[in-house]
Amino acid sequence: MNQSHQKEPWKRETNGGADATATTSLAVNDLSVQVATPDGPKLVVDRLSFDLPEGRTLCIAGESGSGKSMTALALMQLLPRPMARIAGGSAMLDGEDLLTLPESRMRQVRGRKIGMIFQEPMTSLNPVLSIGTQLKGAITAHGELAGRAAGARALELLDQVQIPEPRRRLEQYPHELSGGMRQRIVIAMALAQHSKILIADEPTTALDVTVQAQILALIRKLQVDHGIAVMMITHDMGVVAEMADQVLVMKHGRRVEHGSSAEVFDNPREDYTRKLLAAVPRLGEMTGTDAPKRAKGAEAAQAKAADEAPMVEVRDLTVRFDIRGGILQRPVSRVHAVEGISFTVGRGETLSLVGESGCGKSTTGKALLNLIPWQGDVKVNGRSTRGLGAKAMRPVLRDVQMIFQDPYASLDARMRVGDIVAEPLVIHGLAQGSELNERVAYLLERVGLSPDQMRRYPHEFSGGQRQRICIARALSLSPKLIVADESVAALDVSIQAQVLDLLQDIQDETGISYLFISHDMAVVEQISHRVAVMYMGRFVEMGSRRHIFENPQHSYTKKLIEAVPVADPHRPRRDFVAKAEDLPSPVHPLDYVPPQTRVRDLGGRHLVWEVEG
Repeated sequence: MNQSHQKEPWKRETNGGADATATTSLAVNDLSVQVATPDGPKLVVDRLSFDLPEGRTLCIAGESGSGKSMTALALMQLLPRPMARIAGGSAMLDGEDLLTLPESRMRQVRGRKIGMIFQEPMTSLNPVLSIGTQLKGAITAHGELAGRAAGARALELLDQVQIPEPRRRLEQYPHELSGGMRQRIVIAMALAQHSKILIADEPTTALDVTVQAQILALIRKLQVDHGIAVMMITHDMGVVAEMADQVLVMKHGRRVEHGSSAEVFDNPREDYTRKLLAAVPRLGEMTGTDAPKRAKGAEAAQAKAADEAPMVEVRDLTVRFDIRGGILQRPVSRVHAVEGISFTVGRGETLSLVGESGCGKSTTGKALLNLIPWQGDVKVNGRSTRGLGAKAMRPVLRDVQMIFQDPYASLDARMRVGDIVAEPLVIHGLAQGSELNERVAYLLERVGLSPDQMRRYPHEFSGGQRQRICIARALSLSPKLIVADESVAALDVSIQAQVLDLLQDIQDETGISYLFISHDMAVVEQISHRVAVMYMGRFVEMGSRRHIFENPQHSYTKKLIEAVPVADPHRPRRDFVAKAEDLPSPVHPLDYVPPQTRVRDLGGRHLVWEVEG
């Protein structure tokens, strides 16, 4: 496709129905980015051109590794040097070429003129500095606010991104917050200086659907109030449909399609774009069916599983964390992360846990592997894990593996990818020599990577590719249960579909069980046999996939489903702004007694929990 820079007027329908054009805020012409590889220099962004008008949103879509994030980093002059460099082109903003500005000038541009939301919330936050220190640093970077004014602005930003107890959050550190909370902090930092342009690199990947809807509504409000231009990089085509005025599709560093949101969704010109749209999971497409989308012989498998002992049995699981304070660091309050939940996961079954960030989903998964202290009773493959130490847990971990939420933090940056995938096999003495290499190559191929990439390090891969490495490692021991904590959240839609196919194929072949933790309701609908909805550490509803999505009974379940973005640009854009009280705190005094709940059994293992009184 012709890559020449075209000055096309950007038009969208206003409230009055007339076409309106917008002044160009950022003009990118023939941008090229080159990286060094063992085989020589390679262009990862190849003569890319586009305009970003004031008050408009350009969504850049494409598969993992297509050059989306490298484009954003090049515009901010944040490319990892000397591995990557700008090889040509221009990016004009207010009469200046961003690609040629000296670092001293770029420090003034970053934050004040262009804010950026990075893809990895944990790695973009300093682990040794408190949230307050980092947020106030972003506010005071250009000397416009200081002291109490900066503190007030920090609280205002946390309130804007719907973080509960903002004053307490300012004193916490990144590791004390959930993935979704960390992403909201990063968004708040990007908004700190009222930038003219906001570059959002997968800004809602780590967020549950309700907070995602709130953040998208917040970004739209900022556009209306301040005329901010947004360049949004995302693999979620529902978000593209919800946000985009224009869509730019990239493949192998090149622009393959560029047009209005309606044009791209209704009449895509390129096969590659049609492939992306076809891979989008759409909420409601499973209506009228009982089994997961890709399951083979699901009814027979479920009947067999019902006659066998469950793979996982959990009774009254409770996880609480003390918050210490004062000179003696005594407990002053307590986080009620998980509060007395019970469930089973059958053999060959997928049970999905859904709910908002901080509701206890990931904590539940970690408790199953004894990674955190817990109370209650947990049995894995008939064996109780209560009180087991690291050595005693080793046989259990042959049967249970976990795919963690943050793909970068869970990979050792000093190890090559081949060694990372091979490590579980080496620890358990299952393979060595050529057999080990063959097994690693096979695992990488199964998750869509090349065996030639075995000698690379994690930082040389995109976020989606790193998540695929994590999945390959989890599959290495052929476990009986995988706890998948947001295992496809970082993947673009086509690779996501491939990984979901892979997980389902493995389940059909081996009878593996999954505890699938996700905020993507459309994905959950496709892969689940049963779904459990969590809110503030408790279950509020549990039932078959069909019960939860076609006949939800609890108001919170209905709220989650209504918040899912739909891949339809013609659907009216929603204003979904939650009130502060919609996000209650799980922190309570030491003498707090949790309220009692009663369970309504609606039949067919469809349960709804209600607070008594």
